[in-house]
Amino acid sequence: MKHCFSLLSPRHLLRGWLIAWILFLSACGPSTPSETTETGADNQAAVAPKETITIALIPKKKGLPYFTSCASGAEAAAQELGNVTLIYDGPTDGSPEKQASMIEQYALKGVDVIAVSPNDPDVVAPAMRKAREKGIHVIAWDADAVTDARSYFVNQSTAQAIAYGMVDTMVQDLGGPEIRAQVAIVTAYLTAANQNIWIEHMKTRMADTYPNLELVAIKPSDEDQKMAFKVTQDLMKAYPDIKGFFGISSVSFPGAAEAVKQAGQSGKVMVTGLATPNSMKAYVKDGTVKSVVLWNTAELGYLTVQVGAALAQGTLKAEETTFEAGKLGTKQIEGDHVLLGDILVFTKDNIDQYDF
Repeated sequence: MKHCFSLLSPRHLLRGWLIAWILFLSACGPSTPSETTETGADNQAAVAPKETITIALIPKKKGLPYFTSCASGAEAAAQELGNVTLIYDGPTDGSPEKQASMIEQYALKGVDVIAVSPNDPDVVAPAMRKAREKGIHVIAWDADAVTDARSYFVNQSTAQAIAYGMVDTMVQDLGGPEIRAQVAIVTAYLTAANQNIWIEHMKTRMADTYPNLELVAIKPSDEDQKMAFKVTQDLMKAYPDIKGFFGISSVSFPGAAEAVKQAGQSGKVMVTGLATPNSMKAYVKDGTVKSVVLWNTAELGYLTVQVGAALAQGTLKAEETTFEAGKLGTKQIEGDHVLLGDILVFTKDNIDQYDF
């Protein structure tokens, strides 16, 4: 029997080999490689930290020692984080309209975070909302904004703690709760939301706990120390028996203290309030002021940058109750308020320990 063999040409052999190889790949390879790759890229983009973060820190009024101290802490946080570019800018005259314009400008530049200490929350709210619509993280610090115009408020402490601290300090400086005294408040702007909230809590504290304190006047000084000086002078003339002044901004306090000093009433008319220790040391040492109430301003700026950076990185989530703030450690979150902590009271015994 003759066997017949069919010899395949090289071309037929190559074709068979290719068919076999394609069948092998179909059986072993992934069914949708393109989908897998794209999904992985999307996930990585969602969680990958930003290489650089630009934060615009806008104070109420640039040039004030209080805000300069805040800015120094903000810069320290930026350097510590390493990937943050900090822009510190604000109106030199305290104009809320200029604040609003600056917010719009930095939104157009495409910064990642805008942190605002509003002079007038209603005036700056539209610009803050527009920035949020562009995807920019907008937060308030030092003074709160209209709540739908920002995500978080980096607060010095609770408004109640600040207000009660000032009133308690005044009572102590006057000599105790049994002392009857007329007192007045010299504020910055009547539109300053944080100061208005403090004033309401101060009224409550006086009415409920210290009925011997009589609040006779609340006067603005437009964040101007000379104006605070003049307002205090006028109040001393209008109320010759007045025994105490609250200066509840970093310029109204030294302005009121200087007026009391020049009137020869140091030690007779008490002055307390909120200001940096450096701006009040001379008044504390000469006896015009017994106590200064505040918080660590550099730490407030530091915390603000930490919060802004965490929002930009996506590591600060809604509903969280604590926040890890670098060297400051764990800070409490109440609702959408990130709290710096307790207030500080500076007296002749400790004021030299602080330099801000």
